[in-house]
Amino acid sequence: MRVAMISEHASPLAALGGVDAGGQNLHVAELSAAMSRLGHETTVFTRRDDPALPEVVRAPQGYRVVHVDAGPAKYVPKDDLLPYMGEFADVLRRHWARERPDVAHSHFWMSGLATLLATKELGVPFVHTFHALGVVKRRHQGAADTSPSERISIERLICREADRIAATCSDEVFELVRMGVSRDRVSVVPCGVDLSVFSPTGPAAERLLPHRIVTVGRLVPRKGVDTAISALPMLPDTELIVAGGPEQRKLTGDPEVGRLLSHATRLGVRNRVSLLGQVSRADMPALLRSADAVVCAPWYEPFGIVPLEAMACGVPVIASAVGGLVDTVVDGVTGKHVPPRDPRALAQAVRSCINDPVRRAEFGTAGRDRAECRYSWDRVAAETARLYERTRPVVAKQQSVGEMR
Repeated sequence: MRVAMISEHASPLAALGGVDAGGQNLHVAELSAAMSRLGHETTVFTRRDDPALPEVVRAPQGYRVVHVDAGPAKYVPKDDLLPYMGEFADVLRRHWARERPDVAHSHFWMSGLATLLATKELGVPFVHTFHALGVVKRRHQGAADTSPSERISIERLICREADRIAATCSDEVFELVRMGVSRDRVSVVPCGVDLSVFSPTGPAAERLLPHRIVTVGRLVPRKGVDTAISALPMLPDTELIVAGGPEQRKLTGDPEVGRLLSHATRLGVRNRVSLLGQVSRADMPALLRSADAVVCAPWYEPFGIVPLEAMACGVPVIASAVGGLVDTVVDGVTGKHVPPRDPRALAQAVRSCINDPVRRAEFGTAGRDRAECRYSWDRVAAETARLYERTRPVVAKQQSVGEMR
């Protein structure tokens, strides 16, 4: 099968941990690699954000990356990219007229818009993954939501026009149905984890205190790092390691870094909080293995790949009971669920791991088992390929009916 992946702002080649580089980049990269392993010819279309980038790059994992000229060839915040999606769609349409894919799979709402515009005339089957929904972001962030005002209406348009929606978790299915999407047009296909990289065996980073919790993610308020810091006064002899955000040399002067450190100082735990900045994929498993528990405490979370990586490393996960975390982390089996933005509940759940080594080991073993059984990228790719195969006959039938009319 010839597969086109469209990811307008999230290049699979980008370094993770920046403001607009996170789970979607990893998802597109790993899914494309796994699709290539299955023998599918996979091409990722992403916006050129550097004039030095070649038009086409062949990734070591076998998929191609095409850099699309749409807007200035420089970094542009994702919330400012909407005006360039018509240009992005024009490039896709010209490319696919020459080299037609069997299916186009867009990621994020602006990619969905560009793909909708490009596929409409060509009749290419169109699958979409939102990764995050504007209605959910607006609900939780309110006036702090920087998304373009058109986002929610465009997402509703994509819901109507896409041949199939690939939701990443059951909570997203509920949101999509509320938006009017027929349940039979939605399939749940989760994110995955590289089980060969993230495993219980291997080195662990050195600790400075008897106990350690680790949190990983972009440094934005909704990720709840401040909740983890607020729990720290109730966790003696415990250090908090925060991975993500700018490169370490650029941490000074970052507004969110300053806010978090000021918060830690006010609580008297500044000496037990370490912000590492970006951590390479190669170093991440050792960091996760060094933790008594990995904390994922966002206000909301469309899916969340970090819990999978921690579980694959045999580490318990203490997670907010929101979004995709309700699916991945099994409460009382692979870790604990806590209410979002509740430092006291978070501290209590962490203590239950720190103070009970047997329970901690049981959570870790169950987490690894769950990652192996449900979340390998090869399994996710196989499910995605089956989704594509189910979508293609439906589109062909619709086209035949249209021609008859």
